Amino acid sequence: MKRTLCLYFQVHQPYRLRRYRFFDIGKDHNYYDEFSNRTIMRKVAERCYLPANNVMLGLIKKHGKAFKISYSISGAALEQFERYAPDVLASFKALAKTGCVEFIGETYAHSLAVLSDVKEFEAQVKKHSDAMMKYFGQRPTTFRNTELVYSDYIGERVAQMGFSAMLTEGAKHVLGWKSPNYIYANVLNPKLKILLRNFRLSDDIAFRFSDRGWSEFPVTTDKYVSWLNAIDKKDELVNLFMDYETFGEHQWAASGIFEFLRYLPSKVLSDTNFEFLTPAETAKKHQTVAPIKVPHAISWADEERDLTAWLGNELQNEAFSKVYALGSKVEAAGNESLLKDWRALQNSDHFYYMSTKWFSDGDVHKYFNPYDTPYDAFINYMNVLSDFTLRVEKEIKGKEGIVAAPSKTTVINNKAASDKKQTIMAKKVTAAKKTAAKKAAPAKKVVAKKAAPAKKAAVKKAAPAKKVAVKKAAPAKKVAAKKVVAKKVVAKKAAPKKKVAAKKAAPTKKVVAKKVVAKKAAPKKKVAAKKAAPAKKVAAKKVVAKKAAPKKKVVAKKPVAKKVTPAPAPAPAVSIFPMF
Repeated sequence: MKRTLCLYFQVHQPYRLRRYRFFDIGKDHNYYDEFSNRTIMRKVAERCYLPANNVMLGLIKKHGKAFKISYSISGAALEQFERYAPDVLASFKALAKTGCVEFIGETYAHSLAVLSDVKEFEAQVKKHSDAMMKYFGQRPTTFRNTELVYSDYIGERVAQMGFSAMLTEGAKHVLGWKSPNYIYANVLNPKLKILLRNFRLSDDIAFRFSDRGWSEFPVTTDKYVSWLNAIDKKDELVNLFMDYETFGEHQWAASGIFEFLRYLPSKVLSDTNFEFLTPAETAKKHQTVAPIKVPHAISWADEERDLTAWLGNELQNEAFSKVYALGSKVEAAGNESLLKDWRALQNSDHFYYMSTKWFSDGDVHKYFNPYDTPYDAFINYMNVLSDFTLRVEKEIKGKEGIVAAPSKTTVINNKAASDKKQTIMAKKVTAAKKTAAKKAAPAKKVVAKKAAPAKKAAVKKAAPAKKVAVKKAAPAKKVAAKKVVAKKVVAKKAAPKKKVAAKKAAPTKKVVAKKVVAKKAAPKKKVAAKKAAPAKKVAAKKVVAKKAAPKKKVVAKKPVAKKVTPAPAPAPAVSIFPMF
């Protein structure tokens, strides 16, 4: 029986973000570097996608059904094909019509959503499947997660979504002595067949093909076919999975990569016992030999074959947690534009650019990286995310605007219910205005803004005011009667009081502190602060307190001197002030 050779290619181009150093967060919501995205897409299209697709189409015409391949194209790549490279999209459609190409399912945003938000993961997979049907007339039955990320749990979720097979990495620490050249089963749901990448033979093409320092350089079709024939005869298949950009971009045309691709199928079909099949056909043909246990997620990245390429440092983890924490809010906002941007920000490449792995995998992480350092990548991403967060919150507040109105109405009703207190406070305000003729204009401004300023101040001082107000609510009127004494004290300090007025009445509390020992004037002031939140009446009290200085000047300057001279309060006032 013939053995199977499965060729799979990942096609992905991320959206690159604008540099947000020179933009105002909260004002500019255009996150994408249009020039960079267009330039890179056209460059890769000319170097890779168009010539490689042309070679593949020629091979299918030459070998017919004997030559088959598969692609996994991300939603981000599809959108950029439509916008910047419609000729590339047309070439993929032409390949789809041959019947020799399988299009594999994945997350639409090329994200790691499955690690944080399963609901979002499933939504993206469905969106991607719909896109495959729309553009290529196929609904995927084989799944490939972003960067081949896989675990037992992820495989189980994929099986529940209706996929029959899934691709992942044939990692050494998972396989142990086992060979990647068989089909395995998900340990939690054996119905899902697992195809493992033969990373040695795949990387010989993807990374080492043009390495002149490699002992096997140069790689020819004869040499490569000899490696295939050297595989144990019991092994049933070989899965070659790689980036499509290998052809013409990672390995330039001058390296001979296109000639190698053009002649390899003929050599395989003539000199080996292998046949080309798609992943779905491979899964149908071969039976599983054993379940494979993967308790911790693996990927095809770096030497470790784990998630550290995307979630290996504090920068990456911080950015990752922040963007997925917005999931419920984005859903509540119900705005399609916000949802689209949120998914673009989930793209795994953003976190890949923040990697600090500079050792054996350093060059890999620098490829196509628009940032000078991982820290630049992190700062830029978080700035964009900050602006996006403001948009989401603004959208939610706009939808909850109806809830805010009743609270204002309630405040107005509460004020109307306390007519007596309002009348008393109104009289005091009038008296203060007449006495402080020079300060009339400022006083009017404060009175005119009773509702708005009072509420704002109340919100800031709510925590300290409420605690005291609850206990001192009853004696409020009595304290008001002792107001005259407080005014006398303030009269002496008239000049300092004016300065303090600009500092939100901190000195006023200072004076109160002097009289706290003798007449408990402090509760009066605190009550006034408390009453500022629920009613305009309190706002009036604040006005009286602030504008009382002019009135006190007229009443009596000398009696104040008598009161202040014996008072030993100055020292306590200084010690109490830092408490505010």
